[in-house]
Amino acid sequence: MTRRIRLLLEWDGRPFMGWQRQPHGPSVQEALETAITDITGETAVVHAAGRTDAGVHASGMTAHVELASALSAFRLMEGINARLKLAGHPVAVLAAEDAAPDFHARFACTGRSYEYRILCRRAPLTWNAGLVWRRPNPLDIPAMNAAAARLTGRHDFTTFRHVHCQAQSPVKTLDTLQVRDRDGLVVVSAEARSFLHHQVRSMVGALVLVGEGRWTADDVGNALAARNRQALGLNAPPDGLWFTAARYTDVSETFTDFSTGEVTSF
Repeated sequence: MTRRIRLLLEWDGRPFMGWQRQPHGPSVQEALETAITDITGETAVVHAAGRTDAGVHASGMTAHVELASALSAFRLMEGINARLKLAGHPVAVLAAEDAAPDFHARFACTGRSYEYRILCRRAPLTWNAGLVWRRPNPLDIPAMNAAAARLTGRHDFTTFRHVHCQAQSPVKTLDTLQVRDRDGLVVVSAEARSFLHHQVRSMVGALVLVGEGRWTADDVGNALAARNRQALGLNAPPDGLWFTAARYTDVSETFTDFSTGEVTSF
């Protein structure tokens, strides 16, 4: 008999080709599945709430794996982390617990949250290279928020969709798109049930054009209305993009931290 185990993950996306297994390079999924197989002897398939691109990071990704192993969720988590550390992979399981048999990290997910982090300075990046997007000049955050308002709601996001996006429809409902200053970082927060391929990065690129005074909110609105990828002015790089949370209906949105007994929201 098998059981499903829910995992809360974080990773540094710089060494990886993205979440999903790839024939031409390392992936987060492969690193986790290899670690689990080494521990349990089972062929593991790990499903995540989202499929991130190469270079994209995560601080709160939910995933699940189905196993026959009798190892407790805590012991499995400890074993995975030990194997990942030994292999030199910058991936960690923050929490783990048994889940309902029908829980599915991807298909049961009702909301996904991303952050895009921008550091405005002329000096090159050092220790946070690849973790944020550097822009040389300050950004006009109020103007960016005015432009972001043009993108919230239900729209055809063809302009903000990668040409190889596999989604059946370009129509999505964007619940939140907000720009704020957080301790010197410009942070763009985006929340929706699901996103198109490159949608967040494309929206951030347009907002940065506004923040730099090169576009207006009307330009963003016109790009959206064009429903044409050629109307996009700038696609942000993966460096500053972080998957921060997956949300579920009728599923607890907390994990227990085994080391402290505290409840961790995700």
